[in-house]
Amino acid sequence: MRKKIILAGALLGAVTSLGVIGLGYLGWQALRLPFLPFDLFDWMARALPGALITTVIHSIVSIIRGLNLGPTDTTAKLIEQSIALGQFVGGGAVLGAALAWAFVRRPRTINRIAVGLGGGLTLVSLAIEAALGQPPVGWPLTLLWLAALNLAWALGLARIMRGPTGEPSEPVLVALQRRQFLTVLGGALGIGLGSFVIARWLQRSVASPSPQPLATNLGAGETSGPAASPSEAELAARIQPAPGTRAELTPNAAFYRIDINTLPPSIDGGSWRLSLDGLVGQPQTYTIQDLLNRPSASQVVTMQCISNPVGGDLTSTSRWTGVPLKVLLAEAGLRGGAQAIQMESEDGFYESLSIDEAMDERVLLVYAMNDAALPVEHGFPLRIYIPGHYGMKQPKWLTHMEVIANPGRGYWVERGWSQTAIPQTTSVIDTVAVEAADPKTGTVPVGGIAWSGDRGISKVEVQVDGGDWMAAKLRTPPLSPLSWVQWRLDWPMEKGSHEFKVRSYDGAGQLQVLSPGDPYPDGATGVDTYRARI
Repeated sequence: MRKKIILAGALLGAVTSLGVIGLGYLGWQALRLPFLPFDLFDWMARALPGALITTVIHSIVSIIRGLNLGPTDTTAKLIEQSIALGQFVGGGAVLGAALAWAFVRRPRTINRIAVGLGGGLTLVSLAIEAALGQPPVGWPLTLLWLAALNLAWALGLARIMRGPTGEPSEPVLVALQRRQFLTVLGGALGIGLGSFVIARWLQRSVASPSPQPLATNLGAGETSGPAASPSEAELAARIQPAPGTRAELTPNAAFYRIDINTLPPSIDGGSWRLSLDGLVGQPQTYTIQDLLNRPSASQVVTMQCISNPVGGDLTSTSRWTGVPLKVLLAEAGLRGGAQAIQMESEDGFYESLSIDEAMDERVLLVYAMNDAALPVEHGFPLRIYIPGHYGMKQPKWLTHMEVIANPGRGYWVERGWSQTAIPQTTSVIDTVAVEAADPKTGTVPVGGIAWSGDRGISKVEVQVDGGDWMAAKLRTPPLSPLSWVQWRLDWPMEKGSHEFKVRSYDGAGQLQVLSPGDPYPDGATGVDTYRARI
């Protein structure tokens, strides 16, 4: 009997958590109140050992690619959010089981026990929010919200367990009939779905905190600074890419997104500030308008996640605009002993940058992406771009930069990933364009991209069915010395099934690492393979 009561309590706790999830989502969407399911997941991602997090990341990417579930970044975020919600439902089951156990042992004190459990959940929730940083709505409102949500949940469960008469003498949980349980389930689902619908309506009707696209229009190919693009005449004279090769510029909506959050931070651009202090003569504080008023540069850059497998989709290219970091450092004035800059973000992410690298004119504090304000998911209102490194070294949602007298810290470095995060030379086959075969020449266009950070690409070679390596044509000059290079090979067509492989050499003529290697800890290595039937 006791086991059945506890199991029934666990089921009720899990079911009622659906309503709590809905209300929590509505509170987050309407007022930016804490959303416990995702905040709990984000806290765990920061608190758990780096080796475990790395294993989870590798497993998720492998599953997505193995089952071809869709774009890696958006699918991974969906999986993370699903895990977060599942964890919360599981926590609801634990809460229900605990109350049911208390109901059996001390039925007349069930309400007091519920208050105690709800209060305990509130304290744990507050500790999680504190670990994640200052809540957007401040601590008083956060406390009231979390206390109301947790206490209402626990007391609501206790009320269900006591039954309609409120008499504790009967083990009501066992006596629950199917109709009563369906009523509870329907109520929880109704609250959850209703809250979700209202939240989505608010999301569509309430103005976004992000600004409108910047008034400055850089033009289709206009760039500046030491990484400026070639002239339009030079670009127009290049070879055509093989049909099916990815575009040179990635639209903002398609640019990959990898970070440590289930949902990106929502920052009010009007109240946001960037502080620059530490070993400087004059500490500075900047608004976004302050940065817009300073000399800017625009350059086309390729960014890649260090967890990207060979041939993966966690790599993108766009035109970024911002203030060279050295401009702000000159305004602040570096003091003696300065070695690095410690960078901190709104979401708690942190990374460091050596002073020598910081003086590179290509290092930008970025506020615009493809002629529009930096999207929320990509770091609005400000992120940094540092040439020659994977994305793990380049924080988004920047709020604080401190000049320090030591090498500094890195979020992913402390979790076992590369200290330098210098990109591996890599090449990818995007297409074997069978439909574009040329009957006159008897060739099939094969194409893709190659990239090696800021080192450039000097040569790309393609192998078919284990034969000799054939030199592909590079579509040079590329859009930028910091972007990927498109390549093309017009292969003499042969009918049948074929296996294509590609390898590339960086700007110094160094061949990419051909042996297969996992992304952890220094970035993936190996040869991309493409199979096609002609």
